[in-house]
Amino acid sequence: MRAAPRLLLLFGTRPEAIKMAPVIAALRRRRGLELRIASTGQHGTLLDGALAALELAPDVDLRLMRAGQPHRQLLGAMIDAVGALLAEERPARLVVQGDTSTAWAGAMAANLCGVPVAHVEAGLRSGDLAAPRPEEGWRKAITAVTDCHLAPTAVAAAALAAENVRPDAIHVTGNSGVDSVLAMVARVAATPALGGAVAPFVAAASDRRIVTVTLHRREQGQAAVARVAQAIAVLARRDDVAIALLTHPAPASRALAHRLAREPRVTLFPPLDYPAMVRLLAMSHLLLTDSGGLQEEAPALDLPVLVLRDTTERPEGVMAGCARLVGTDPARIVATATWLLDQSAAHAAMARARNPYGDGRAGDRIAAVIARLHGG
Repeated sequence: MRAAPRLLLLFGTRPEAIKMAPVIAALRRRRGLELRIASTGQHGTLLDGALAALELAPDVDLRLMRAGQPHRQLLGAMIDAVGALLAEERPARLVVQGDTSTAWAGAMAANLCGVPVAHVEAGLRSGDLAAPRPEEGWRKAITAVTDCHLAPTAVAAAALAAENVRPDAIHVTGNSGVDSVLAMVARVAATPALGGAVAPFVAAASDRRIVTVTLHRREQGQAAVARVAQAIAVLARRDDVAIALLTHPAPASRALAHRLAREPRVTLFPPLDYPAMVRLLAMSHLLLTDSGGLQEEAPALDLPVLVLRDTTERPEGVMAGCARLVGTDPARIVATATWLLDQSAAHAAMARARNPYGDGRAGDRIAAVIARLHGG
């Protein structure tokens, strides 16, 4: 009897785990495939919290992060460790997600080992190698060694086609992050204790509108952080809003928190677990962020997004009308946020715009494509 093809699914960051969880669940529902789940541990405790919330445990935990480890050493360790794992597991395919160091190193190791690669969330492009850096370069490099490109949208698929990727290797699936956020909304609604970390803030906000803010991209320098802080301080003077500033270990986030720590109407949150994050977003009136994943999740929650970047590899939200690029100019941030806070029709138009990132069934579509490649 022929052994079932083995698939190795690799992640290392919190966003990767969130977006891979629906794919893993869908593949597990299919017969004729053997799944092995591996983690590099790139996000440490942030990843551990997400895995607990998703009820997901890797079969192999490489635990490659070290305190004070230079990025170049981490990349080398990842390629070495994933290469050794591929030699041991001998999978028919490696599945990676997104544009992280884990995804890049995994794809490069697979290429060295002659293992085919499937890339979940393929085709995202900003057109600027410096924004975001290094992710834009990682995405293009992964594409070069991939033979199964799982594009979340038609825009992403078109970007791949423009780079001469074979049409039969491109599959439009939707974004699996939408699957996860919709599933978590349902879980939080059914179990109110989930996401309890934000319950006191939500209750205290009462009839004020919640404006959630995140900033963590490495390309956000001190000048950009100062400009965003200036804008948030102005918005915080309104007596009809409650500002939730979500912190992150990244330098930009720590710097923004430091600048706004004494603002009486700004509440700082430590990194939230996934249920609490989803609960807060679901209760928010407006989101200001430079996060890529939140640009995808917010439209699924009918939450207008102001993107604190000058470019985005997720232009679909801007095109659909559920997101606006505002950069880090204080006047532009304040003016656009004020418009959405004061003009209910403008807010409703963004909140009701069609979600361009998916319908919550991307995991099933991705699993179907991968299964077809391996007779499952």
